[in-house]
Amino acid sequence: MAKESMKARERKRAKTVAKYAEKRKALKEAGDFEGLQKLPKNASPVRMHNRCKLTGRPRGYMRQFGLSRVTFREMANQGLIPGVTKASW
Repeated sequence: MAKESMKARERKRAKTVAKYAEKRKALKEAGDFEGLQKLPKNASPVRMHNRCKLTGRPRGYMRQFGLSRVTFREMANQGLIPGVTKASW
């Protein structure tokens, strides 16, 4: 389980990225790289981390499912993910 403070930091980054998305796009199209440098660091979508939707775990993230490998395995064993059998993973 991820710390609540880390999850909150990620939510804050997501809001910042969304807030500056249009401005970043306009500056990139204009070629104004000095203007891009003046934006906050967290306005870049590269700084976002993928986290498991259920546990918030940052490592072993499976993009297709939005889950960490540990959560995926637990859910697959319980039969909660359709089309996944133990022999297929």
